[in-house]
Amino acid sequence: MYSNGKNTAHSGEGRLAGNLVAFVIFFVVFAAALYSLSFWTFENAWIPSILCFGLTIIAFAVPMHLMGRADKAEDLVASASEFQK
Repeated sequence: MYSNGKNTAHSGEGRLAGNLVAFVIFFVVFAAALYSLSFWTFENAWIPSILCFGLTIIAFAVPMHLMGRADKAEDLVASASEFQK
């Protein structure tokens, strides 16, 4: 990708530590969702199921929708400045 006539670096370059920290945090959240199912019984099914569903949404939707859009902000700003010229 080019911005201002220069070849820009890869979007993930130099972000290894942050990516690893985010991966560990959301993997732990997903593991907690699976662990919550160990409390599932026929008498008590609602609470572990809702907890598992909620934690799974957090573990997948937050990184996919919120953290993934942060990479596109630079592209949006670059494209907006090109239209103003």
